[in-house]
Formats: sequence, C-alpha cells, structure tokens
Amino acid sequence: MKEYEVYSALKVPINSKIIVRLDGRAFHALANNLNLKKPYDKDFYKLMEGVCVDLFKEFGASFIYTFSDEINILLDNIPFNGRVEKLDSVIASFASSSFMMHLNKNIKKAVAFDSRIIPIVDENIVKYFKWRQDESWKNCINSYGIWLLKSKYSDNEASDKIKGLKSNEIHELLFQDNINLNDVDNYKKRGIAIYRSIKKVEGYNKKENKKQVSNRSFINADWNIPIFNEKFFKEINVIK
Repeated sequence: MKEYEVYSALKVPINSKIIVRLDGRAFHALANNLNLKKPYDKDFYKLMEGVCVDLFKEFGASFIYTFSDEINILLDNIPFNGRVEKLDSVIASFASSSFMMHLNKNIKKAVAFDSRIIPIVDENIVKYFKWRQDESWKNCINSYGIWLLKSKYSDNEASDKIKGLKSNEIHELLFQDNINLNDVDNYKKRGIAIYRSIKKVEGYNKKENKKQVSNRSFINADWNIPIFNEKFFKEINVIK
C-alpha cells in the first residue's frame, strides 16, 4: 500500500532555503473565546513570542517574524530531509502544541495552524519579509479602524462602513478621533522578530587570574524592529 502515499516523496528544492508560513486557523473565533482586548492584546503577542521562540529552538531557524496570528520561519538547515509532508505537518502541529502550553487554560476548541512552504533565494529574503511587514501595517490600520467604528455602531454597521475604505481614508477617520497611528506601539505596526544576537558577558578566568569579556549568543525577541531593509538583515547576519 506504500504506493498510495503519492506525496510522501515530495521534497523542497535541493540547496534551497525555505520559509514556512503558519497561519492560525479560525483565530477570530478564538479571540472572542479568549476575550482578547481590541484592537490589540499585548498578552496575546507575548504568547505568540513564546511560540516563536520555541519554534526557533526546535527547528534551528535563522529568523522568525510574527504579527497577528501569522508566523514566518526562515530555515537554512532544513529538517526531515526536506520532505514537504513532514515539514508542513510537524512544524504546524508543534506550533499548535506550543500555543496551548503557553496559553495554559481550557478553551472550547483545539487550536490549529495551517502551513505552507516557500522556497527562497537570498536576494528575495528582504523582499519577502518586507511584504509581510507591509501586511502587518495594513492589519494595524484596519484593526484600529474597525475597533473605532464598532465603538460607535453595531458590528454589522461597522463592517459595512469600513468596506471599500482606503488606508488613507481610515487614517483620516482615526485622526478625527485623535488617534494617530504613528504614536501606537511599534509591535502593532511592524510585528515582532526573533533572531540571534551577541552580547558581551564579563567573567573571570581562573587560570589566568583575571577578568575577561566574552561574546555570548542569545535568542533575541525584538519588539522594536525597524521597517525591514537590507541593512537590518545584514546586521543580524541573516544575509551577507
């Protein structure tokens, strides 16, 4: 019956880096179930940070970027011999389990992430993450827009009013209520990045009987990332 496993041999391109993009399934209903604060709940973002750090450690990621219920994982060293079925199923299920562990409460329905794989070359890494960060900004504008309208109208009326509005029109709507998106927390506009950083640690060399400073690598959860650009990715050694 092994011949019926028609997708089991499907692999990512040899010597290719990949991005695994995870999206929360039915997280709108989950947000209501958890009574998350609108338009943004910092505790939810802290939970997503924890999931991303777990993914970073487990799969040896080079870089992870998250906003809302989306997680983007850049992998240089691809596990499972590049088998697409294993990558999609194991990484998505690991993220779901990690989410439940960090949530640590009973909910009505199990949490799930869907998964897709994007083979990528070095010259497109910055473009890809800038594309996702642009989506984070659009999400920020819409989240604040619908939150403001729902404070004044019914849910259905608010949804109808925001349909067809352009980003600059939502900006103006918010500005009229003294809400300037330039002033909101950075993570709401640009998301959160997980990557390795170096810090200097002062220690004592017993053999040489003197203090010394060494460099230590650590996993950095950055809530204050810039607008993505080539300089940033070179500084954190994701690209050369």
